[in-house]
Amino acid sequence: MGGKGVSFDPAKDIPSLKGNVILISARNAQIGNAGVTEIKNQVTGVSVNFLEMDLSLFNSIKNAARKFRASVSRLDILLLNAGIMGGPPGVTKEGYECRFGVNHMGHALLFKLLLPLLLKSVSEPGGVKPRIVVTASSAHKQTVSSGIEFETPKSTAENLSTIVRYGQSKMANILFTQELARRYPQFTAVSIHPGTVKTDLFSVGDNGWLIKFLQMVVVPIIGVTIEEGTKTPLWAATATAGIKSGEYYEPIGVAGKGTALSKDKELAKKLWKWTEKELGGHDV
Repeated sequence: MGGKGVSFDPAKDIPSLKGNVILISARNAQIGNAGVTEIKNQVTGVSVNFLEMDLSLFNSIKNAARKFRASVSRLDILLLNAGIMGGPPGVTKEGYECRFGVNHMGHALLFKLLLPLLLKSVSEPGGVKPRIVVTASSAHKQTVSSGIEFETPKSTAENLSTIVRYGQSKMANILFTQELARRYPQFTAVSIHPGTVKTDLFSVGDNGWLIKFLQMVVVPIIGVTIEEGTKTPLWAATATAGIKSGEYYEPIGVAGKGTALSKDKELAKKLWKWTEKELGGHDV
């Protein structure tokens, strides 16, 4: 769970759905703690905690996962919805293109490290079918022609525009979730597009002309509020009917909007194996 914008807001509604432990993670402790305080002021009788985590740093993810695994015995709902869009070309500390490193690799590592808790939710007496919600985007349609260029994730990808670098990371989110659902039928795993939401996602960093156009023209006209933007992730996390594992949904609960490449099972398998190899040896 993230600590700001669409990443944070769904947490405010989880307590009303009988969740008894909520974890908010963010790289900014001030924002994360403010989120915890806001939820506690709105809802009583629920445990809400902040866990500092930077998805661009594997060591930060490992430390957060280690603390989380020590504090709870199971995990029923996992929202993987933090992310970055703008900014100049660059790589993370581990050498991944910034958007791909945060939006895909960071979440993939976090899933790997929290997998034992998800499996525990299934195996315990009275166990549940855990729900995993990955925030993708309709921007997956702006990716490279092959869907994923496996040469560029470990580079600055300066040959690609900012929106294409972002689109490739969002395509990875959808494909990874699809393969996750195939490999773990005991979970319900879906990817979602929350809508064009009025957050600061578009306004960070040195961006290309298309993102600037979105920021200055499109978002002010068709953008929805953060509260409206949280409806799709919240639906995906809690719906008891009409949800299919492996599917990609747009607001609210509308399936079938992904591109042909986003439904490519072989590409999903290739991405999973590539990611698995990259994350080999990264444990807690």
